[in-house]
Amino acid sequence: MARLLFTCAYDGAGFRGWQSQRGGETLQDAIESAVAAVVGQPLRIAASGRTDAGVHALAQHFHLDAPPTCRMTPQNWQAALNAHLPPTIRILAVVPVPGTFHARFDAAGKVYEYLICREPVLSPFLRGRAWHIPHEFSTEALEAALHIYIGTHDFRRFAASRGNEPQPPPPGFYERTIYTCELSQEGQGMLRLRFHGNGFMYRMVRMLVGTAHQVARGRMSVPDLKKMLMELDAPKTRFCAPPDGLYLTRVEYPLLNH
Repeated sequence: MARLLFTCAYDGAGFRGWQSQRGGETLQDAIESAVAAVVGQPLRIAASGRTDAGVHALAQHFHLDAPPTCRMTPQNWQAALNAHLPPTIRILAVVPVPGTFHARFDAAGKVYEYLICREPVLSPFLRGRAWHIPHEFSTEALEAALHIYIGTHDFRRFAASRGNEPQPPPPGFYERTIYTCELSQEGQGMLRLRFHGNGFMYRMVRMLVGTAHQVARGRMSVPDLKKMLMELDAPKTRFCAPPDGLYLTRVEYPLLNH
């Protein structure tokens, strides 16, 4: 069986997240349905990770094992799946990979970006695609808060529970490394927050953004944020940015020079 790695982009606003679940309406369900229509049998796909309901992707990755009877080229796969997928999901690339490759376990890093619109009125074309914050806040304080996250830390206070975490968690279970955390101005009224790390937990980026926004509004100090991050007995953050502005933009696979 040939293993193939797919790169896809999607507008997550109309889906209940990536992970397949009862009732359908997820990205995995839509893609697996398209795969079944193409090959004539159900096949399971494995993604680089899950995205929540309403979260978007410019470059999500998943792999599948094509049955021996399937003789399609990567280009055939791309065209065939796009013909069966809704226009809000597009296959951007398909490449063969070794049979030992795994889209999730071989991912060495990810990049997420978060968009904040500061305009008084949100454009209808940005609805569901950016967090609308028309009130005043300090971009300098926001940038200072984001800088606190850089490095290797235990991020348990910035991750939501899925309910299946091991109890007690093994050492390092909540540890992640954020290499860069950058803020840039995109036009007069748009901010782009960029997170590059070795991995992110459930709702972690949204909770990092939501908490940094509290610092930007003066409702929390930078030392308070640092204390929340550094002290294991600190309370978990209560602030989570909406999914609208979150985009998975890159997954890194060094073994493939991807």
